[in-house]
Amino acid sequence: MDIHDRQHREILRDIACRAMLERELLPEFAAAALAEVQGLRSSGASMGGQGRDLTALAWASLDNHDSKDLDQLTVAEVLPGGRARILVAVADVDALVRDGSAIDGHARHNTTTVYTPAQVFPMLPEELSTDMTSLNPGEERPAVVTEMVVGEDGEIEGSDVYEAKVRSRAKLAYETLGAWLVGEGPAPEAVASVDGLAETLRLQDRAARAMRDLRRARGALDLQTIEARPVFEGDTVCELRAEGRNRAKDIIQDLMIAANGVAARYLSAVGYPVIRRVVRSPRRWNRIVQLAAEQGQLLPEEPDARALEAFLALEKREDPLRFPDLSLSVIKLLGPGEYVAEPPGEDPPGHFGLAAKDYVHSTAPNRRYVDLITQRLLKAALGKRPWPYTVEELGVLAEHCTRQENAVNKVERTALKAAAALLLESRIGEEFDALVTGAATKGTWVRLLTVPVEGRLTDGFPEVDVGDCLRVRLLSVDAERGFIDFARASARAKGVSSRRGRPLRGA
Repeated sequence: MDIHDRQHREILRDIACRAMLERELLPEFAAAALAEVQGLRSSGASMGGQGRDLTALAWASLDNHDSKDLDQLTVAEVLPGGRARILVAVADVDALVRDGSAIDGHARHNTTTVYTPAQVFPMLPEELSTDMTSLNPGEERPAVVTEMVVGEDGEIEGSDVYEAKVRSRAKLAYETLGAWLVGEGPAPEAVASVDGLAETLRLQDRAARAMRDLRRARGALDLQTIEARPVFEGDTVCELRAEGRNRAKDIIQDLMIAANGVAARYLSAVGYPVIRRVVRSPRRWNRIVQLAAEQGQLLPEEPDARALEAFLALEKREDPLRFPDLSLSVIKLLGPGEYVAEPPGEDPPGHFGLAAKDYVHSTAPNRRYVDLITQRLLKAALGKRPWPYTVEELGVLAEHCTRQENAVNKVERTALKAAAALLLESRIGEEFDALVTGAATKGTWVRLLTVPVEGRLTDGFPEVDVGDCLRVRLLSVDAERGFIDFARASARAKGVSSRRGRPLRGA
């Protein structure tokens, strides 16, 4: 059957499955894993419920409106002196997903949930991740809780990690909650109906902003990119909708960054090994320096997170419309993150983008396998039990998780490009302004500025580099292979200019 005789949704499902299999990822669960789920369900297996009883607190989840695998709940309490007590509860997935089980084997193989336009391929069977191990409203669940006392200046003055029972009072969506927080929309129904929820959300927002400001002062990078989400009318892709940040997303990002730092420091303090999330010093710092120079700013010759953040903050103030494009260029030039196993007592390499030495992934065990590993380490430490993994085992798992994460990213990009190709197939021959997002011997890639689509620039041009703006013409699309090809147009990109300003202070 010709591709044009099939529905977009069906085409995109097939493309995603094929892309996964090509990268040796598993799009379906083995019969043994599904049988284990049914065994857990029929036996009435309990997730336990050790530790403190915190079910009376005004817990709520903040996530995308269509998310069903709810990993975290948050709540806050006012303390004297402008301080706040912030609690982050993470679903105790390990209570049902045992190391060595068939369910665990699938999760260990893929290492993460795969998000594609037409279908989500969950890391854990949906009966677990969206029900039995999900922090759904009204359900009592066991959790690993991170408690933080946050000063008015954003400093974490004290922290603790423990097991507890929790119960969510509300499932909140980023879009509606973010609009309410900035006064651009009404309070979500749950915010108005649950006693104390509005106050705890305002407190979380205040504490999160204070922590973010402090991180930025220490050199954490405040990057802002635009994510494209395909929108369907029935089974047809009708739009690529750009989604940016909002205040509700910032709350979760900031609180999870803080909780991940606490988890890393806790495991180090009790002498346990850990898999850290690492972003090393930028591999293409010289090109970042060139981008700053094109805007009339000076950066030092050696990587300097504080100087880079100062430059980014200036650009965000002076050119907010183009800031996501600059952010994308910087992200590409920073290079990818990776997972690294670390024995107790070693000096961590750190996370350049967060200006943090101590950082792990711990807050999404329904969606990322490394978070489940961290949870098992934390629970073993809390119970004063032996390490559940040797350092050598963690090293193998860290390399595997990094490798699979890269494979999943490629699958998701292929599926997104396929959706974009289906959307753009009627616009071949049109010209667009574009930003160079990748430049290497194997090819040059650009992203359109008006439609959030990335594709290959044919006949690579050695004189262009990441961050350059070009005028391009759409040559061809191939949805089955996720290919979108552009040619360089003769005209200059419209409205593109380099500002010349003062040298960057502190550089």
